[in-house]
Amino acid sequence: MSEIFDMPTLLSELSRDEGRRLKPYLDTVGKTTIGVGRNLTDVGIADSECDLLLENDVLRSVTWLDRHLPWWRSLDAVRQRVIINMAFNLGDKLLTFANTLAAMQRGDYAAAADGMLASKWATQVGTRAHRLASLMRTGAS
Repeated sequence: MSEIFDMPTLLSELSRDEGRRLKPYLDTVGKTTIGVGRNLTDVGIADSECDLLLENDVLRSVTWLDRHLPWWRSLDAVRQRVIINMAFNLGDKLLTFANTLAAMQRGDYAAAADGMLASKWATQVGTRAHRLASLMRTGAS
């Protein structure tokens, strides 16, 4: 027979006892830890937790795009995925792609793709840049 326990009270107690840290830190024995005592060194994260982090990070990128490049919503779905992918990877540095972004905004997708490939970023991310530039150029997955 399994014990019945009060989950909300237990979670509150563990948060009090372990502390609640939203950035990684080293615990008292040198293990990388986050949250409420999550030992990242030995335990890591589950696939479902990885997916949740990813979805939250994508939504953060979308919010950033809405704030800084609101015209991105006028792109078709494939090109929206490209610019979200770039924002996810580059963060604020995406704004340094002034000519590429201007080409996207005016619908000159060939020039946008060329600008993507002519960047330092393209040399850093390799095949990712070529794949995204192809999607930008054609609009087809």
